[in-house]
Amino acid sequence: MKILLDECLPVALAGNIAALGHECQTVRQAGFGSKKNGELLTLAESRWDVLLTSDRNIKFQQNMTGRSISILILCAKSNRMKDLLPLLPACAQALLSIQAGRVVDVGPL
Repeated sequence: MKILLDECLPVALAGNIAALGHECQTVRQAGFGSKKNGELLTLAESRWDVLLTSDRNIKFQQNMTGRSISILILCAKSNRMKDLLPLLPACAQALLSIQAGRVVDVGPL
């Protein structure tokens, strides 16, 4: 699966996602730095399957109807690696069944 890592997450997380067997690139590496969420999703959906983010508000701000990309939200205490790494097993599980146009939360809400 092709995962796009949002700017709000640490770049180092890309290596951990790749270790799960997925292709992972950061928003900046993809050339989409500083884009607003709607524009980012539109640009990304032709090349990526999932936007991985910690932005819990994105699900209220974006209409995912008809989109070919999905959003996986890591719900951690902070966006530091020590808080995100424990969510990776649940993230890996969610990636197995996530469907296009869906928003899925992982972690305590």
